[in-house]
Amino acid sequence: MLDYKRIGLYGGTFNPPHIGHIQAAKSAAEQLRLDLLLLTPSALPPHKELPDQSPDGEARMEMLRMASKGLCCAEADDTELRRGGKSYTVHTLEQLQERYPGAEFWLLVGTDMFLTLQDWYQSERILSMVRVAVFPRASQPRLPAIERQRQYLTAAYGARVDVVVNTAVDISSSHLRELLAQGLGREYLHPDVYNYIACRGLYGMRAGREPVRDLDGLRSAALSMLAPKRVPHVLGCEEEAVKLAGRWGADPEKARIAALLHDCTKRLELPQQLQLCRQYGIILDKIEETANKLLHAKTGATIARENFGVSDEVYGAIYWHTTGKADMTLLEKVIYLADYIEPSRVFPGVEELRALAYRDLDSALLRGLEMTVEEMKEKGSPVHPATVRAQDWLKGKTNA
Repeated sequence: MLDYKRIGLYGGTFNPPHIGHIQAAKSAAEQLRLDLLLLTPSALPPHKELPDQSPDGEARMEMLRMASKGLCCAEADDTELRRGGKSYTVHTLEQLQERYPGAEFWLLVGTDMFLTLQDWYQSERILSMVRVAVFPRASQPRLPAIERQRQYLTAAYGARVDVVVNTAVDISSSHLRELLAQGLGREYLHPDVYNYIACRGLYGMRAGREPVRDLDGLRSAALSMLAPKRVPHVLGCEEEAVKLAGRWGADPEKARIAALLHDCTKRLELPQQLQLCRQYGIILDKIEETANKLLHAKTGATIARENFGVSDEVYGAIYWHTTGKADMTLLEKVIYLADYIEPSRVFPGVEELRALAYRDLDSALLRGLEMTVEEMKEKGSPVHPATVRAQDWLKGKTNA
């Protein structure tokens, strides 16, 4: 363990964590010259109830990790979540002092919490254990009430209080939750956090968003939802989809949007995929219930429609990009093949399939489906009935 001398504790519900939290934390870390800043989401805040339908602690912790990514010396800390029950600061400090013996601690608080510190559970003990750093809102710097409280806590408890200059965006989590329910507020969140919320329909975001108009913004949003290793694939799929659309007369903008979003839920594990299916009423067959590879097409199409406002045509292209289906639309064919033959793909026969895709779209699609079936049989995995029906349909077309 590193020998940390100056440690800050910044607790709260972080429901959700926003750029105001992070900017304030950054200011405090720099001005107090902290070696470590612990961002600690509470399990059950003792001073207020979590709003109905709030994400659980694990989700808030994951969003906090995303939000604080790149923040020097900061670390999302799950001390209170692991302890469970009401999150009393005195108990958290006791645990942290055991973990970091000899370190000097600062308790970071906003104005409202600072003005009620004397009412906290075992406040006298807390103030004997830490220095307090208060960061007033940028719109209300050095309020007279802060100075009066500082003098009171110093006289009554021997408190040591620092005031941090805070230029953070002035936004409350409660107001941000209201904005998110209206499809607004994206500018107050780290892109990864926003897309985590959108992907899971948190804070009432299922109400939907305006249709996609900003392709650069969509690309940024789509890529932030991916595991890093999948980014080249999605960018390659975007490139290939636009080229195929141009060759065969599909709408290139719709092809681009579908390609960018086709794997938007691929990163989720099976339990998370199944949770999305329950949330959005997605009906599954027996094969899909245990096949993450198949589920991401259905959940991805749903998230693309619910949270990115895509058209029904784009929805269908994403929905069927893994299994295919009988009587596929032109855009569905383009996305299926773009996913299969994009430039980063390397497998036996890919060059021949790429060339065929620009000579005969249906023949290339049939060959891609056949290769998928061959692969599934080699692995001993069941072939989805939609894939079989797609093959049969295409054989009838290509043999006509």
